[in-house]
Amino acid sequence: MNQSDPELAQQVQRLHLVAVYSRWVLVVGSWLVVIPIALWQLQEEIALMRSYFTIAAVRYALIFNPICSIALAWCLGITTAVLLWQSSNILFGFSSAYRHRLEKQVMRIRKQGKSHPFWRWVIDQ
Repeated sequence: MNQSDPELAQQVQRLHLVAVYSRWVLVVGSWLVVIPIALWQLQEEIALMRSYFTIAAVRYALIFNPICSIALAWCLGITTAVLLWQSSNILFGFSSAYRHRLEKQVMRIRKQGKSHPFWRWVIDQ
């Protein structure tokens, strides 16, 4: 790709911001949808833990409610992954492979035109 194209660089940056916002929407959506359902399923265990909070009670709740454990692990895992990904991009910049993928995707968006869902956010500004 042409490194001297300032318009491409700006569009790559916009596409990266779309990716950042999309990932954070996934994280917030997971916390708003998945966690209340998991906590609802753990009502009895939470009531027990309010009276006698021990590690054994937490362990019991997680072991005997595997779906809730997976839901909690998903939310914690996706949050940690997005935080690490974004921190890496902030501290070390984009890797050349990631930048190349973004440039290719911008070229595909340009080629497809206004029918592409990201056209409005990436190209048309």
